[in-house]
Amino acid sequence: MAKNLVIVEYPAKAKTIKKYLGKGFEVLASYGHVRDLLPKEGAVDPANDFSMKYQLIEKNQKHVDAIAKALKKADTLYLATDPDREGEAISWHLYEILNERGLLKDKKVGRVAFNEITKRAINEAVEHPRELSNDLINAQLARRALDYLVGFNLSPLLWKKIRRGLSAGRVQSPAL
Repeated sequence: MAKNLVIVEYPAKAKTIKKYLGKGFEVLASYGHVRDLLPKEGAVDPANDFSMKYQLIEKNQKHVDAIAKALKKADTLYLATDPDREGEAISWHLYEILNERGLLKDKKVGRVAFNEITKRAINEAVEHPRELSNDLINAQLARRALDYLVGFNLSPLLWKKIRRGLSAGRVQSPAL
């Protein structure tokens, strides 16, 4: 039984990291983002402090369930998704989901980040976990809210003027 559960984004990375960490560590992949905004109007509410409504991404349900099952046998959870804002948000979403399921009680949780996949970098990161970064999480949430709010309003204009199926986001909106 692995006392430590490490979550990375992709399975190839999980295999390599498992070799570096060895016994006592289970390494699983989230397969990228685990939840997203509801795909309908009202997923981001500007009138309510921009609150956001999420749902689990269906294709990743089995991966989240596998993580939850493995966490029941672990003492420590290491969130080792990529060190950028997207990776931080994936770790935060996983943390939120697992916490809502009541699986984090009596568990140590740490965020580990590394910029290279070497034995030294991985072991050093696990030895020095940190808290989730609210700045990185908020940066990703703001980006996602902007994509949703801008795209939700501008995409129908693109459908009328250019071609159905196009979508506008925060990057395209100034040009429009």
